Amino acid sequence: MRLLALLAALVLPLSVATPAAATPAVWKWRTVHSADGLAGAWGKVAISQFGHVVYGNLEDTRGKGCAWAVLRAQDAGNGRWKTFGFYNCTPGVGTFRRDYGSVLQIKVQVCRGTSKRPTGDCSKPKTILTQGG
Repeated sequence: MRLLALLAALVLPLSVATPAAATPAVWKWRTVHSADGLAGAWGKVAISQFGHVVYGNLEDTRGKGCAWAVLRAQDAGNGRWKTFGFYNCTPGVGTFRRDYGSVLQIKVQVCRGTSKRPTGDCSKPKTILTQGG
């Protein structure tokens, strides 16, 4: 009888102590429109195994020209800014993704342009992630 009680006492904590799966932190950012209103971008920033990931949608509402989402991220190690651009030249919504290591902040700016570069009608930069503040 004592052995049975001892075994039950050992088994019970193992079955009860299983932690729930951790959910990664996700921050959504609302639509940012180009200055002329013909392009828009929205998405989310998630914590990844090695830092952060930006998932975005980029909408071009006009067939002439391209929509651009320009991401700027400040590196946590050296404080330098790195810029990456994504474009969509077809009417409708396209997606993009950018992986980052350790960053202090990430900003997005939406512009109009060509398939080679943004040419103008840019929104003001919007901060979509700030660490420690």
